[in-house]
Amino acid sequence: MRTTPVVATTILVAALTLTACSGGSNESGDDSKSSASSTSSTSEKSTACKADQFGIEFGPSNAAPAAGDTGTVPVTLTNRGATCTLRGIPGTDAYAGGTSWAVTPDEAASKGAKLTLAKDDSATFTITYVRGAAGDAKQAAAVDTVKFTLPGDKAVQSYKWPDAEVAVKSANELDMTVGPFLQAGD
Repeated sequence: MRTTPVVATTILVAALTLTACSGGSNESGDDSKSSASSTSSTSEKSTACKADQFGIEFGPSNAAPAAGDTGTVPVTLTNRGATCTLRGIPGTDAYAGGTSWAVTPDEAASKGAKLTLAKDDSATFTITYVRGAAGDAKQAAAVDTVKFTLPGDKAVQSYKWPDAEVAVKSANELDMTVGPFLQAGD
């Protein structure tokens, strides 16, 4: 009978000791990791560029002259706010009436590309397309609007499509790509 209380006491002391050690260690370890994660997430979020801090110029385009030719529409963003970072590729969609297509990123565009813009710095990206045959609904889409969002921003920017029909690759894809952000200006 005497061994039962000694064993129970030993187990209880061991359990309390382990709980105290692991609790203190985990709490400080987890807290420091949490605040480090929160700090870096906050600083990354605070430096992401937002559309409302830019002057945005859509075009003028270099229109494709005939069906099968390639045209481009540059989009220029001029930073009117604090220094910020563009990372990735703008999410871009093309619309023709009630139909929409996600615009494919250019093959050369790196999704992880990063561009830091100080106040009054500018960046551009280009929408490239192949002109479709006018009046052929299977071969061309009468795009009327292009919308895009900056990486890390939910604000949708909407612009009237300035050029002719865009060639259709498939029911789900236009012959249109969006390029990476590039530094503009001097």
